[in-house]
Amino acid sequence: MTDESPKEEILVNVTPSEVRAALLENGVLQEVHIERAARRGLTSNIYKGRVCRVLPGMQAAFIDIGLERTAFLHASDIASPLSSENSGEVPNIKDLIREGDDIMVQVVKDPLGNKGARLSTYVTLPSRHLVLLPRGGAVGISARIEDDEERERLRTMVDGLLREHGLECGAIVRTVAEGTSADAISADLRYTLKLWDVVQQRCRVADVKTLVHEDLSLPLRVLRDLVTTDVERILVDSEPDFRAMREFTSTYLPDAEPMLEHYKCRRPIFDLHGIEDEIRKSMDRSIPLKSGGYIIFDQTEAMTTVDVNTGGYVGHRNLEETIYRTNLEAAVAIARQLRLRNLGGIIIIDFIDMEELNHRDKLLQVLEKSLSRDHARHQIMPVSSLGLVEMTRKRTRESLQHVLGEDCPGCNGRGFVMTAETVCFEVFREIIRQSRQFEFEEALVLAHQDVIELLLDEQARSLAELQEQTGKSIRLQTESLYLQDQFDVVLM
Repeated sequence: MTDESPKEEILVNVTPSEVRAALLENGVLQEVHIERAARRGLTSNIYKGRVCRVLPGMQAAFIDIGLERTAFLHASDIASPLSSENSGEVPNIKDLIREGDDIMVQVVKDPLGNKGARLSTYVTLPSRHLVLLPRGGAVGISARIEDDEERERLRTMVDGLLREHGLECGAIVRTVAEGTSADAISADLRYTLKLWDVVQQRCRVADVKTLVHEDLSLPLRVLRDLVTTDVERILVDSEPDFRAMREFTSTYLPDAEPMLEHYKCRRPIFDLHGIEDEIRKSMDRSIPLKSGGYIIFDQTEAMTTVDVNTGGYVGHRNLEETIYRTNLEAAVAIARQLRLRNLGGIIIIDFIDMEELNHRDKLLQVLEKSLSRDHARHQIMPVSSLGLVEMTRKRTRESLQHVLGEDCPGCNGRGFVMTAETVCFEVFREIIRQSRQFEFEEALVLAHQDVIELLLDEQARSLAELQEQTGKSIRLQTESLYLQDQFDVVLM
């Protein structure tokens, strides 16, 4: 891996009902963002909600913001003077809100699976260089700005600007603010303060359970959140969106305006760099490594597990070296896949066991470095006593798999179906059960072709014995629409 920053490129593909944005580093796809007209993400939207239920035992409340499911608000996410008075200790939620209260809340996590949206009253209003925290009191600096002098310069500058406006707000200085002038940051602050005034005014007059402020559309969010000094060009294949993005850059990001290009070629924009193929591969459970090893990703509601295997890689020196090289290659691939698949929450990585401690340390360094450009906040723990690497990655929107796919209707998301042999035995048991309860002359078995073929071949003797045992005739019929583990026994 080189220390030189990779050159980035952003491609925006627009169709009537869907917008997709791809972030590439040195021509390699790293992130995909998808927004569909019928299912726009809710993260960062601000609502006027109503407290419909308070659960003291959970230190939480359910808030009705007009969605299909009530949203979840924890006591630690409620801005209140009581929080600071208790020196960081979370106050009792009954002292913070009551059922029937109207409350301004912001979505911090989209609804995922069967869970409603996660809310906070600590509103954040992002701009290009900083994020305003109207209900916060501290100034934070992005961890990616590593120079101590620059961090202190930015902190002093933002502190001064807030005091200048007589504000007790907080702010987070974003990575792109590194080296930025006071004038640019001051302009951002004025913009977010004006926006906060508008949001408060709308909330005062809005009906309960309504949207007060909606985040920018995906093309404009890309400009605000993804454009850094490493981005060389931004290609957009839609003329109206190109104009909207150009107007946005001319107002807020003049430095980014020269990067913006309208893509007019006949070849689909996502065919460049094989993006469509990479998106399809990201839906696969297994990812091959160049060395011959492979990685298995298993995504569940509770966590994501990642398993590394050597596969056909035999190496050139010894077993430890083979394992070490495979793990290093896997660490880089895993970091990319986490970003590409937008996997979040708890992630457990089972690298191949290594004996040498310095190999383990180097592996964690490579994983951390590979994730250093990830826009989502993450935390990596040391290798556990079981040889596992535990990490977390901030999850706000649904993973790529949940956006593009759904549970298989055949296996209901289990990831497997019963074998044809197992189904044969199920059929036998069902016929015996029916013969003991009902009178009939013949049983008609409707099943998948593979099951019927097995009954006529390997299980033919068992089938004959069953007919003799029950004294009933058994007829078989293939049903082309049945899945392998589906069958019916019809009594004639």
